[in-house]
Amino acid sequence: MTARPPGGDRMTELRAPAGSGRRDSAAGGSVVPGGSVVSGGGGVAGGRGAGDGAATGGPGDGAAAGGPGAPAAASGDGRLARPPTPPGARRTVAGWLRWSWRQLTSMRTALVLLFLLAVASVPGSVIPQEGIDPAAVSQYYAAHPTLAPILARLSLFSVFAAPWFAAIYLLLFLSLAGCVLPRTVRLVGSARQLPPRAPRNLARLPLATSYQTARNPAEALDSAAGLLAGRRFRMRTGDGWVAAEKGYLREVGNLLFHIALLALLGSVGIGGIFGYKADRLLISGQSFANTVTDLDQFRPGRLVSPSDLQPFSMTLDNFTARYIASGNLRGQPAAFNAAIRYSARPGAPERRGVIRVNHPLNVDGVQVFLIGHGYAPVFRITDGAGQVVFDNPVPFIPVEQGGLTSEGVIKVPDAQPDQLGFAGVFLPTAVDVSGRLQSAFPAALAPRVSLVSYAGNLGLDQGQSQSVFQLDTARLRRLPIAPRPLAPGQSMKLPGHAGTLTFTGYRQWASLAITYDPGQLPALISGITAIAGLLLSFAVRRRRMFVRAAVGADGATLVNVGGLARSDAAGGFETEFAELAAEIRDAHGGALLPGPADYLASDTAAAFDDDQEAAGNDGNAPAGRDDVQGATGGPAATGDDGPVPAATDDDGLAAAGDVGPAATGAPAATGAPAATDDDAHAATGNDAAAATGSEPSRGHAEGE
Repeated sequence: MTARPPGGDRMTELRAPAGSGRRDSAAGGSVVPGGSVVSGGGGVAGGRGAGDGAATGGPGDGAAAGGPGAPAAASGDGRLARPPTPPGARRTVAGWLRWSWRQLTSMRTALVLLFLLAVASVPGSVIPQEGIDPAAVSQYYAAHPTLAPILARLSLFSVFAAPWFAAIYLLLFLSLAGCVLPRTVRLVGSARQLPPRAPRNLARLPLATSYQTARNPAEALDSAAGLLAGRRFRMRTGDGWVAAEKGYLREVGNLLFHIALLALLGSVGIGGIFGYKADRLLISGQSFANTVTDLDQFRPGRLVSPSDLQPFSMTLDNFTARYIASGNLRGQPAAFNAAIRYSARPGAPERRGVIRVNHPLNVDGVQVFLIGHGYAPVFRITDGAGQVVFDNPVPFIPVEQGGLTSEGVIKVPDAQPDQLGFAGVFLPTAVDVSGRLQSAFPAALAPRVSLVSYAGNLGLDQGQSQSVFQLDTARLRRLPIAPRPLAPGQSMKLPGHAGTLTFTGYRQWASLAITYDPGQLPALISGITAIAGLLLSFAVRRRRMFVRAAVGADGATLVNVGGLARSDAAGGFETEFAELAAEIRDAHGGALLPGPADYLASDTAAAFDDDQEAAGNDGNAPAGRDDVQGATGGPAATGDDGPVPAATDDDGLAAAGDVGPAATGAPAATGAPAATDDDAHAATGNDAAAATGSEPSRGHAEGE
């Protein structure tokens, strides 16, 4: 909503640049030098002074903040903020949308969303995930039959594919995009801007020196400009002064960091949309093709179809595992190796490879990771009719890692007269501990298997899918035979002429994770670029050199040299300034003065300033005003009340018009500090005394 001053036109939120002569408000205001506008109601928009006491709560026609006729307050980035909504006013839909967007794109919201994303990722690290270790999920269901279904409904077994996780991610992406894009545009402007005009009193700068030379002022300035340009400073010159700045790579580093941050988020999104993940448990000697029907689990991206899968095939020839056999680390894994043969496409020659932990196989842009392993006992089962109805390895899932004790089930739907089912454990190194069998070592040193036998209806024809790792005993009866440990080659005869089971040996299996992520490489490049930009912004410092020359009272040319580096936290500019000042002085053949000359304190300087004003270079700045804040973003003197701290925005560049002189010499309207950015360099035109077009200058974009 917009406020309408009494008897005036609608106020706008736009602000004219400093010295442009344009009005900030249409409320019958007049223009003052520096871009400040004295409104008809006494309010001052963006200036240092007040017309009729426009300070908040002050006397005069200007109302307190938020009242009729009050100007919009200056926001953190130098723009005028929207006046507060009057009590009782109803916000429109557009107003609510603008408010919601401002809240979403605030840095506070971005930090909250980033924290929520980190918290939401914790269950994905603590609870087994279906996309990483489906066998562990099955174990969790078996160990927690009541809790597991609740966690499944909350998508905690697939956290990173959960809708609530995607919502947090998307909101974070929008928030960061809303924060970063405007700042990127501003950084582009900051990296291209010319140095500010030289302050009139260089003695106030942190580093300054003065000397006399026999050369005339024009020759001295041309010589100084040539020397600084040769040092790759970006130049700006005017009548009687030279301004140079170096270190624009700092802004380039900031720009790279922000662009890379957006690219990183986009890369993650590309991977989620066009990538896919799959799992396959492969027993030694088995093969599979990368098709949806041959994968155990398949989780495609939003725009991935089965025809988009790369047509490779793979065979697991052998899996070997080595464990530490002695010492405190006995039983800990030492190495896992999966020897495989693969073909990139049908008809292509087969290649051999070895997949190790954290050393995936790359096939046609797809990465195949080794994520798990275990044992698959081999059973031969004959039914009551004497027919061999089962002779295959069955993968058993580890339930503890110390000895790799594993559980599994066997389903024999073709047995006659009744279907058969078995559930039991496999012990790689079986030992008797107080009458109970346990596995003492993960390697298969003394393998044993113990099974509970069932007969009846397995329920496979009921129309509902069943897990291969679970046995539905609702329609089965337990056979009256006690489970006993079987060594390889031993058999167990089932009662009631139901058949015979023989444990013939074991194989090992490997669990493979198949991942295709087209955003992985762009994400890596973006991450490296972001770090490089951050280091660049920290390592490079922006520094400025200013030179002023004028004819002194004795006819000799007085040359003042000043320097400033507001982002020089590590130091070093003092040495660089001393070397540059000495080179400039030596090139002029100058004689060093005891202290920096103060133009404003001498008649010669006053005449020099009068000449500048006559040429339109300094505008109508009041006498006695210190210009140094235009270069440093520091405090500006108002004349009556002394220096007033300058309001800063989050970038630290003094906002245009915020350092201008008071309109009437009265105290500043609010006393708010003048805007500066993080590297505390004043923006071009911060010397608000110069009217637009009055400062003849030229720039050379050389810089780092």
